[in-house]
Amino acid sequence: MKKNTTFIGLDVHADTISVAVAEPGREGQVHSMGIIANRPDSIRKLIKKLRGKSEIQVCYEAGPCGYVLYWQLVELRVHCDVIAPTLIPRKAGDKVKTDRRDATKLARLYRAGELTAVWVPDRAHEALRDLVRARQAAIKDLRAARHRLDKFLLRSGKRRPTPMSLWTQKHIKWVKSLSFEQPLQETVFRDYLHQVEHQSQRLQELEKAIDKGVEQSPESIRQVIAGLQMLRGIAKVTAVSLVAEIGNFSRFSNPSELMAYAGNVPSEYSTGGPGHKKQGAITKTGNSHLRRMVTESAWSYRYKPAVTSRMLKAQNGMDEQHIDQLVLIAWKAQCRLHDRYKHLMNRGKAKQVAITAVGRELLGFVWDIAVHIEKQCAEQKTLLRAA
Repeated sequence: MKKNTTFIGLDVHADTISVAVAEPGREGQVHSMGIIANRPDSIRKLIKKLRGKSEIQVCYEAGPCGYVLYWQLVELRVHCDVIAPTLIPRKAGDKVKTDRRDATKLARLYRAGELTAVWVPDRAHEALRDLVRARQAAIKDLRAARHRLDKFLLRSGKRRPTPMSLWTQKHIKWVKSLSFEQPLQETVFRDYLHQVEHQSQRLQELEKAIDKGVEQSPESIRQVIAGLQMLRGIAKVTAVSLVAEIGNFSRFSNPSELMAYAGNVPSEYSTGGPGHKKQGAITKTGNSHLRRMVTESAWSYRYKPAVTSRMLKAQNGMDEQHIDQLVLIAWKAQCRLHDRYKHLMNRGKAKQVAITAVGRELLGFVWDIAVHIEKQCAEQKTLLRAA
């Protein structure tokens, strides 16, 4: 930490920003500078005013305002850190919370080095993540619309004439053939059916947009997406979602850091010296989207190891120099994770507990494949530049 650096804490809201400044040195004053409008012109004036003989560094909490302020500060050539809100130290007895106090606390802790910054994606990467999360929202909306229509038919006494799976082509054809004697019920039915069709169309359009987004992505990202599909339980959309949520896998020095990032590691309460180690449920203090995806993928490892046609097809998009190593990692993952699942079930563990444990180890294989590809792509770029 430089001694002549001034640290600035910002408490950011949609319309206003509360500003506090921590002067250089541990004994330097920490004071509030008031409130400014959350507008580019106001931010530019603030930075111009604070720039002087000392270097400035700015921080603010990650929140609903996103990374727009971060990019504005980067364009102004100001070092900025976006802070993880859940990792900010808090006093147990502090019951007063105001914008001014929050900004002052950020500036003071930032100077002391007590804050943890989050990884900030670039604009293209954030756009891909927004698209993936929009698809996840569309799936929830489609499920809710189908559930609403299904329960309406149940209340109305409409039963399927023959056994059929829900929401197959045969089932949808039967639903569309229904009619009601009461005009009001007919109106409700048509509205519910329209919502199901609308959400289905919405989901298809978002998936097409994801395919287009992958085609326009850099070669390194496409290679990682193709490589992850060699793992059982990870199809194209899941692979894209993993890349969108994690970004650069190499920023984690080992798989354990990625597991902690997903909040998929056991909590621990160990005090009193050796022999008093006690672990509990997973912490869930991490990326919930990432944790949900790997848990869903982990269900595939209940079955014996096998090479599927989808996994073979994924090799077509890979460079030949990657394939042999990645096939070995993917097969090792199948054998180990299936054995892990059987071992936990034989010990009498609940199925969900076993799947959660398998999902945690699956993240390790995801990290191994992605980092291997990223390193190979980085080496290729270096060779091309040298040539």
